[in-house]
Amino acid sequence: MRSFSAIYDLAVQRKGSADEIEAHVIRPKESDEIAAMPDDRYLALMTKCIFQAGFNWKVVEAMWPGFEAAFEGFDIAYCAMLHDEDFERLVSDERIVRHGPKIKAVQDNARFVADLAEEHGSAGRFFADWPAEDYVGLLDILKKRGTRLGGNTGQYFLRFAGVDSFILSQSVVNRLIAEGVVDKAPSSARQMAVVQKAFNIWKEQSGRSLTEISRVLAVSID
Repeated sequence: MRSFSAIYDLAVQRKGSADEIEAHVIRPKESDEIAAMPDDRYLALMTKCIFQAGFNWKVVEAMWPGFEAAFEGFDIAYCAMLHDEDFERLVSDERIVRHGPKIKAVQDNARFVADLAEEHGSAGRFFADWPAEDYVGLLDILKKRGTRLGGNTGQYFLRFAGVDSFILSQSVVNRLIAEGVVDKAPSSARQMAVVQKAFNIWKEQSGRSLTEISRVLAVSID
């Protein structure tokens, strides 16, 4: 496995300059900003990522005001207490994507967010306090305690929320394969632990966030 600086040099060779690399690099939010985001916005973001998965993102984005209206601004108490009549109404609501299991996930995830708030003061406080060095542990919590938040959906949710994160896009996976970290897209807990260890090493070498490292790995390939 090459050092982060060696991989950064590969990215510079592909893109032409360090300035071009930095133009592609994004950074996580400060922990106070993550903690300050209201619980309903976390539920809204979870929902958007779930509905975008396997679907046209632009369509979901264009319909988003309808989602906000249909789910009462993603009010946690309202969404957690949806009844059968509400689901019957929602699956025929033309303002949203009428996908029954994904609509049901809104209720499940409202309860998940409510539980995080009860345990930690707010969902934002929970996400803000989670250590980046155990990012895969956070992904595991999303998968086990949330609904439809496994795999890339959970990764994109955390990235869009501003949490320090890596996304295992095809480009990032290809770089991990090239560095001998994995031999295929990681799927098991053991493989994910190996990926986390590699990112932690690059983090220590560079002083950069997981988010930045992830983007550099991606542009070193594409």
